[in-house]
Amino acid sequence: MTLVNTDFNFERQRGVYHGKVRDVYNIDDRLLVMVVTDRISAFDVVLPKGIPSKGQVLNQIAARFLDATSDIVPNWKLATPDPMVTVGLKCEGFPIEMIIRGYLTGSAWREYAKGCRMLCGVPLPDGMQENQPFPEPIITPTTKAETGHDENISREEIIAQGLVSAEDYAVMEEYTRALFKRGSEIAASKGLILVDTKYEFGKYDGKVILMDEIHTPDSSRYFYADGFEERLRNGEPQRQLSKEFVRQWLIEHDFMGQPGQQVPEMTDQYCQSVAQRYIELYEEITGERFEAAPADEDLAARIQRNVTAWLAQHRQG
Repeated sequence: MTLVNTDFNFERQRGVYHGKVRDVYNIDDRLLVMVVTDRISAFDVVLPKGIPSKGQVLNQIAARFLDATSDIVPNWKLATPDPMVTVGLKCEGFPIEMIIRGYLTGSAWREYAKGCRMLCGVPLPDGMQENQPFPEPIITPTTKAETGHDENISREEIIAQGLVSAEDYAVMEEYTRALFKRGSEIAASKGLILVDTKYEFGKYDGKVILMDEIHTPDSSRYFYADGFEERLRNGEPQRQLSKEFVRQWLIEHDFMGQPGQQVPEMTDQYCQSVAQRYIELYEEITGERFEAAPADEDLAARIQRNVTAWLAQHRQG
């Protein structure tokens, strides 16, 4: 069973935002209930079928990393009352995403291979090869589009357009580098390389804080450390744990989210194979066995019950 659509009505609910993967419920303009669905998106398009256990995997990885980085960067999380739900503080989000890259891969490599040597205002060295590490991680922000594609944008453009103040952007840059460093250290302890990732920030009570997900396979790319150098020398593809394999599958089937292109058929067998990749990353990055919800469980009813109980207890407390 998968959860691809939600329509909850929690007590004191003021509204709901349906994102590509997450449905976010506003509670009394103070709290957010973020339900991580089993939807999957690629090239800024939500694909037609859900992936079993995906929402649980993403939510539990993100919750773990929010806790593991709260000593260096303040974040929005208060609780995870359900395996697919995080409840946190309602922040005023910034309209950009902070992408940090330690290696030349993915969309950055595709642009580099076309001759691009400037990405979001950051100069790129000549003579690099795919998956090669940068001399030091680079920050390449994007706009956060309500619909359609996010667009690359430079630090200077962000500040000039008034999207973020210079002071707040400096804090976001500092936090982005600190989070990536901590995430890289945790990954290395598990035999993985954190290749690139994205972070979203907002303001709460006048302070910049980390929002949304962190270090999940939807927002991040991981390589296996074992064999990395040999594969790089030989120009071979890296063994990786990320959503990139979904993008590659779509590209092979002539889909990159462009007008007129059709999403290829997603068979049940294919969806199960994607689920296994997500579970593999969970187990690799946490070092623990993944315990999926029972296949026949009514996920929406469980979430309604668990969140309602937490909100009632929180209100009393």
